[in-house]
Amino acid sequence: MSQINKSVSANSIYDTSIRLILILAIIVWCLMIMFPFVNIILWSFILAIALHSLHSRLAKRLGERPKLASFIIVLSLLLVFIIPTWLLVSSLIEEIRELKVSYDSGTLRFPPPDERVKSLPVIGEQVFNTWQSASVNLENTILKHKDQLIEIGKKLADGIVSAAGGVVQIVVSLLIAGVLLAIGGVSEAVRKFLRKLAGDSGDDFGDITVQTIRSVANGVIGEAFIIALMNGILFLLAGVPYAGLWALIVFVLAVLQMPVFFVTVPVMIYFFAEKETVSAILWTISLLLVSFSDNILTPLMLGKNAPVPMIVIFMGVIGGVMLSGFVGLFTGAIVMSLGYKMLTGWVNSNDSETQ
Repeated sequence: MSQINKSVSANSIYDTSIRLILILAIIVWCLMIMFPFVNIILWSFILAIALHSLHSRLAKRLGERPKLASFIIVLSLLLVFIIPTWLLVSSLIEEIRELKVSYDSGTLRFPPPDERVKSLPVIGEQVFNTWQSASVNLENTILKHKDQLIEIGKKLADGIVSAAGGVVQIVVSLLIAGVLLAIGGVSEAVRKFLRKLAGDSGDDFGDITVQTIRSVANGVIGEAFIIALMNGILFLLAGVPYAGLWALIVFVLAVLQMPVFFVTVPVMIYFFAEKETVSAILWTISLLLVSFSDNILTPLMLGKNAPVPMIVIFMGVIGGVMLSGFVGLFTGAIVMSLGYKMLTGWVNSNDSETQ
């Protein structure tokens, strides 16, 4: 009888082990299949949670029509991102095409630099000398700086490809988020998942996750809007052509957490090329102050209505971006917030037990 029990026990262990291995293999396989789409999936849920409040208010105004509200929100956001991106890319392509045609035909010439270029802060002398050399003999200047130009070209190409990939990810994520908003129940789905992981604390963790996403989303968009508004006002006062378009591009770059110097540096050069030296310096200083205000606005905007101390959110955002790129804005803040709550709950557990 004991031998039969041992045989049954052994078979049971084998069966259980095989089942566990098969289940683990299926889970790993699913994760491997999903891995290329992780960022898009994360972005879809993040955008759906961040836009939930706006979607609910708009749906009520439209007579409880969530699908129409979702369509309007997604279309509006797509237009905000796609129009300036398309204008910028098409303009760059056209300029590059014209430069190539001129260079191939031998008609490309650089006008001699204005003496005021020397007064540019830090880089003025170097820019003037390189510009002067290019205006005298462009081919020799290109050959002289060939390695630097190739390196700059590679970095620009990588940056453009990365930015294009980010825009495509956001567009696809917005479309999926629109479907999730129309269906509804995204926040509750997150809470159910966290209940499975954390038991009774799942609801608290779910609330923290939702609040953190909305806090970071409001902080990023709010900060981008203020930066774009300040830059737009400055562009208008300084008489920069197409000030509204440049301000819109600044907004998109700020939302995507890309450096706005892609806009501000050409504008600074425009100041020194078109204005008197003193005036150009004053406008450049003003533009630099507006750009540096980003460092002050970031912690203030991110800490607003946050479920944990501002420093935790700020560290999560900065560390998340360094670790995971743009999506780390949210994932870093969420993980740090949950970690903070778990740590404080563990530290304070003895206090609750003694009471």
